[in-house]
Amino acid sequence: MLLLTPRNTHDMRVAKQCIAAPPPSVDLVADKGYDSDDLRQWLAERGTRTVIPPKRHRRVQLDCDGALYKRRNIIERMLCRLKDWRRVATRFDRNIANFLATITIAAIVIYWL
Repeated sequence: MLLLTPRNTHDMRVAKQCIAAPPPSVDLVADKGYDSDDLRQWLAERGTRTVIPPKRHRRVQLDCDGALYKRRNIIERMLCRLKDWRRVATRFDRNIANFLATITIAAIVIYWL
């Protein structure tokens, strides 16, 4: 699911909404920005194991599957490929519908290359 928010909105505000869109998965891999007790509890209720490294200031440091977390780079590379498109990287299209269409076209072209 792709959800556009204003640029000053933190990802955690829409994290549950984006994660709830597809059926529950076995694992959820995310970066430290998603480390919150509320999100971890919600995912546990859905039967999803969290693979999120704990933030440094956490009193109780939680375990994280390092081997699975390293695979997160697959998604990061995909996002970098999208940002190779100047219109996407600079958000040239100010209209939301046009911007989503640009991302969709870029994703289709990237998939076929």
